[in-house]
Amino acid sequence: MNEVAKDFLVRCFAPDSTIALLLRTESPAKTQQRVVTLEQALGPRYLSWLAHENHAGANVYVAANPLRCGSRRRTKESIDSVRHLYLDIDEDGDARLAALRASDSVPPATAVLSTSPHKHQALWRVDGFNFEQQEAALKQLAIAFGGDPACTDCNRVLRIPGFLNRKYSPAHCVTVEYGSEAILSSADFRLPDVPAVTSLSLRSTARSAASHKDTRSEQDWAWISAQIAQGKDAGKLTHELASRRPDKPNPLYYAQRTVDMASARQWFLKGAPLDDVITMLCDRRCFELPAALCSARTREIATTAQRMAARHNVA
Repeated sequence: MNEVAKDFLVRCFAPDSTIALLLRTESPAKTQQRVVTLEQALGPRYLSWLAHENHAGANVYVAANPLRCGSRRRTKESIDSVRHLYLDIDEDGDARLAALRASDSVPPATAVLSTSPHKHQALWRVDGFNFEQQEAALKQLAIAFGGDPACTDCNRVLRIPGFLNRKYSPAHCVTVEYGSEAILSSADFRLPDVPAVTSLSLRSTARSAASHKDTRSEQDWAWISAQIAQGKDAGKLTHELASRRPDKPNPLYYAQRTVDMASARQWFLKGAPLDDVITMLCDRRCFELPAALCSARTREIATTAQRMAARHNVA
C-alpha cells in the first residue's frame, strides 16, 4: 500500500512541494487536514500513519495542485500553481472512460484512478495554465465527457491510490493506471465547443443585455434550434454546420453535438421520455461513432438537454 501511494505522490508533485492531505471519516463524521512538504508525506512514519487512519475508517485524499510555501489551509487563495487537469467520472463510468480514451480531443491521461466500482478519476499533468484557464478546461472536460461538473475548483482533492475507499463495504482499494509521462499544454487539448446555452448556464454572472453580443457559437445554436423545430433533416444540418465552421478544431464533432443537443431538447419539449431520447440519438450516430463513445455522449447530451428543456418549461 505505502509504495503505491508513494509512487503516485512522487509522480504528481515536484520535490519540495507543499501539499495538502485530507482525511475524512464518514461515521462518526470527522475531517483532518494536514499541510506538509512532499518529503514529509513520503516519510515511512507518515505513510504508516496514513495507512493506520485508513484502516481505522478514514478516506485519504491529496489536493491536485501544490500549495504556496507556508500555507496552513487548502483554500483557493493558497494554491501555488496549476499542476493538473482532472475529471471525475461517477456515472456510467466504464463507458465514459472508454469514450475519453477513444477521443482525439484530449491527449492520453497521465493517470487514471479506479476510485470505486465503475467510477474513475482521470488526471493530466500540465504546465502553463493559469487558474482561469484551468477552470474553463475542467468545465469543458466535464461537459464533453459526462464528468462531474461540480469538480472544477483549483483546490479539488483526489483519492490516493493504494488506500481503501471506505465508503463501501467491503472497502474498495483505489488503483491507478499510468499513461503518458508528457507534460501537457493548452495546445494539447482540442476540446470541442458545447452549445452556447449550455456554456452560458455555467457562468457565475450573466452579462447585461446592453453589452451582450452573440458569439458565432450562440448564432449557430439559435439557427440550428430553429431549423430542428421546423423539422429540417438532422443529417443535412450537421454537414452544413460543419462546412460553416472550418475554424473549429473538429468541425464535424462540433456540428454533431450542436444538432444532437438541439434535437434532444426539442424532443423533451414535446414530452419524450429520457430513454427514448437516448435511443433516438444512438440510432442517429451509431454508424458514425465508436460504440463506447456513442453510448457515453448520447447519455450525456440527453441529460443536459433534459435540464435545458426543464428550464424552458419553468420559464
